[in-house]
Amino acid sequence: MTSTLIDTNIFIDILGTGPFFEPVSEALLSVIEQGDLIVSPVVWAELAYPGIEEQQLFRKISWMRPRREAFPFEAAFPAGRAHRLYRQRGGLRERTLPDFLIGAHALVAGHRLLTRDPARYRSYFPDLAILAPEILP
Repeated sequence: MTSTLIDTNIFIDILGTGPFFEPVSEALLSVIEQGDLIVSPVVWAELAYPGIEEQQLFRKISWMRPRREAFPFEAAFPAGRAHRLYRQRGGLRERTLPDFLIGAHALVAGHRLLTRDPARYRSYFPDLAILAPEILP
């Protein structure tokens, strides 16, 4: 079985009804058939927004049977390095450290990453297996 860490943007698309709902839900269903879905504490923190309680959020995603996984200490340094490289390349502060923590977590723990933003992760984590839903323009 293959485990896949789910990026925040995938959960946002699944919890809403935006334009990416259909391709993202198809990709997510495919990943569910292949193995465990992993929820990082960093992703969970990014999903905390006003108007929803934590238990409500967990109930909304419980059909996916996600596995909660602690952030591995070994991922902290690679995340920091990737973030620093991003800033040296002219990256703006809008892209904050959480994206790099998510990518490093998936890499160090041996998970694939399902994201709607594969280009950035490929740039900074070239050895990470990345899945992205096919989203047509």
